[in-house]
Amino acid sequence: VIPCVVSQWSSWSGCAEPCKTTYRVRTRHIIQEPRNGAEACPALEERAGCVEYWTRQGTECKQSLIPALITTGGFGKARKKRAAADGKERAGYCVEFQLVAITPGCLHSHHSYTHWMRYLREGHTVCVECQHPALDSRSQHCSGDGTGSRKNQLLHWQAVGNPRCKGTWRRIRQLDTCSCPSVHSFLFI
Repeated sequence: VIPCVVSQWSSWSGCAEPCKTTYRVRTRHIIQEPRNGAEACPALEERAGCVEYWTRQGTECKQSLIPALITTGGFGKARKKRAAADGKERAGYCVEFQLVAITPGCLHSHHSYTHWMRYLREGHTVCVECQHPALDSRSQHCSGDGTGSRKNQLLHWQAVGNPRCKGTWRRIRQLDTCSCPSVHSFLFI
């Protein structure tokens, strides 16, 4: 029996389309085909949700994305590397929310890039960071951050990468620095 051998994953691509909730892709290839009854090769492509706020021509997208779109805090490192460092970027901020309702779809996703959704639990406090490029240069806010909402108003959010993972939360407060444990830290997209 000769098993299938695949390469390491490539880096994640940029978003498939600008100015939309879409996906990014990473791939790997087959180094050795399976033979003599060996198991089939694993998936050669993975997709994860993302949003780009700039068109391919470099102009800012105009539409506002509501509800709040969130992803794992780990995406921030990759995003900062790709963001254009022109020295005019504003420092971000965090918003604390209390999770009120969560759809069961957050628990039933089995892709490695959606495991972070398991940390979304009703009643927990989460921190969501607003950073460039989601931070709008004119308004100084991220879309869906709850700025201007009434006290105790229920606000809607959705996890990027799994459209069945969404829910409601209440804005607690805005912070200049994020202080949640990493498993409860997320990003506005």
